Amino acid sequence: MSLTMNPGRFAGLLYLLGSIPGFFGLLYVPGKLMVHGDPTATAHNIAASETLFRLGIFADLAGQTIFIFVALALYHLLKGVNQRHALLMLVLLLVSIPISFLNELNSVAVATLAPGTDSLSVFDEPQRIALMRLFLSLRGAGFDVAGVFWGLWLYPLGLLVYRSGFIPRVLGILLMAGCFAYLANSFTSLVLPQYEAAVSRWISPIQLVEMLFMLWLLIMGAKPKAQPD
Repeated sequence: MSLTMNPGRFAGLLYLLGSIPGFFGLLYVPGKLMVHGDPTATAHNIAASETLFRLGIFADLAGQTIFIFVALALYHLLKGVNQRHALLMLVLLLVSIPISFLNELNSVAVATLAPGTDSLSVFDEPQRIALMRLFLSLRGAGFDVAGVFWGLWLYPLGLLVYRSGFIPRVLGILLMAGCFAYLANSFTSLVLPQYEAAVSRWISPIQLVEMLFMLWLLIMGAKPKAQPD
């Protein structure tokens, strides 16, 4: 079954293409450069690997851009199930994208501060590190705000999958559960940050349901049932 003949497989391919730069920018780069609880070491790592950090910024932007087309492909796939729910899914995902784009300005600020160029000579190193820590904190909060919408769009998506009849219902249930996992993570991080690590440890695995959904679409495909005349 070709990609052009199977809209589910096409959506799964776009999902994969958007997830690869997202994994690089959101997981690989921070894993290499960020040292939890040690802003000085983090600053030195970013300064020493500025190109890698900037590649992470580009990857985040690229991934978010691709997800515009993921949203449109899933809307096309599922609009026949319930057009209002499909439109709600589309809007909720699209709202998260400009938030994520604007949030990357915090990353740009960090990349600008890290090298300590002549134009920043007015700041000594402790001041630059303090500013970098501020922008990294704002960056994290920005992801938490975007994470609200990364969660919310999964509920109408899961409902559509559950009712579709051409995608396993269990995936719909898991996607709806994923919605609350994202919301729990964002709420805890923004409101009760002292519990963030504990909640994330238990909740984050549930968010991997998106990977299951993506792989199902990519491998098995999905095609809406023909509508009666």
